[in-house]
Amino acid sequence: MRNQSAVFLSIFLALCLAMGAWSPGVSAEDKEVAYLSLADYTGPIAGLNVPADMGLEDYLKEVNAAGGVNGIKIKFIGIDTRYDVARAVSAYKRYRRTPRLLMVNSISTGIGKALSRLIERDKRAQLVPGDGEFQAHLGRNFIWGPAYQDAFAAIMDWVVEDWKSKGKSGAPTVGFISWDSPYGREPLRGGKEYAESLGIRLLDPEFFPPGTLKHDVYLTRLAEAGADYIYAGGVDPTPTNIIRDAYALGLTKKIQFLNGYWGPTALGLGVHAEAVEGTAIVSFFQRGEDARANAFVTDQWKKYRGDMKDFNEVYGMGMSWGITYVAGLKEALKAVKYEDLTANDMYEAYQRLTGLDKNGIQGPCAYAPDSRRGSLEVKIYRAKEGKLVPETDWRKAPDAVSLHEF
Repeated sequence: MRNQSAVFLSIFLALCLAMGAWSPGVSAEDKEVAYLSLADYTGPIAGLNVPADMGLEDYLKEVNAAGGVNGIKIKFIGIDTRYDVARAVSAYKRYRRTPRLLMVNSISTGIGKALSRLIERDKRAQLVPGDGEFQAHLGRNFIWGPAYQDAFAAIMDWVVEDWKSKGKSGAPTVGFISWDSPYGREPLRGGKEYAESLGIRLLDPEFFPPGTLKHDVYLTRLAEAGADYIYAGGVDPTPTNIIRDAYALGLTKKIQFLNGYWGPTALGLGVHAEAVEGTAIVSFFQRGEDARANAFVTDQWKKYRGDMKDFNEVYGMGMSWGITYVAGLKEALKAVKYEDLTANDMYEAYQRLTGLDKNGIQGPCAYAPDSRRGSLEVKIYRAKEGKLVPETDWRKAPDAVSLHEF
């Protein structure tokens, strides 16, 4: 009888311990939050998205190795959507129930817009590239930096300065060529109005399908219409290929070419340095020699990726995403305990990150209750002898979003 009692007691204690392991209390080693990247690792913008997510993932490894945030580890989930909206929506639906999924990074304007209603329904937040509509209609969508039209307005300011510095009178004529997509058209929604306010003559834009290999016809039309400057959109390698074609046509000798955020990176410069020589690029994150001089970025690259010969400055931009996520998590945990943490708490926290320092990678964070811009400053860079060097210091981009009716 005593033996039976001992066995019963042993079983009872084992059950109690098992129940304890499944109790609502969470041990330190079990604490985890998630970040979902609806990425493009094999599609048209893989050349930029891959190094960006490498920078983000490596930064989160550093944070986790140091014990996480208040003992909470961050799980990075990267999904290759191939820049396809349907694949991205499907991936989000598959991962939306991931425990404590606090942020989604939608790698394209189209994906961001397609997911907006689902993000709102789930009371979550998402990062989006730069569509000004997300600033015009405040919601749960946080832009990486200034909106695309703000950046376009900033480089139009530079165009006027450059025109005058060459001793030319009157106003310059600017051409625009980019993808026939929401992203490709976005810089002009407010950017067009801003350019016209400066007296710039903006030619009818030329749009082409993503994946187009040759751009001679579009470039020739802009040149024949009298373009003094041409803004080449798309995501590298597209901008590089546009200027490569312009170089082959002899247009770069008489027309100043311009690029937006995703113009020639190490990818394009490494292949077509001679063709893109002199190209002016507006960027919200450090490029070229600036990025290489930022030890905070390059030390991490060397630790995880090795030789600097393969370094791509978009790696630093990915680190900036990580800096913001970690700061947002810390801010959210000031308001609620880990056990009560929801995606909506992260959404609220991001709006309290105004002024967050990004270690020089980009300007201070500008997220606020009335702002979805990741920062307000941009820099103009120039391609010179196979390198990108600063043409200007950081400058506040104009608010071109407010000039368009969305």
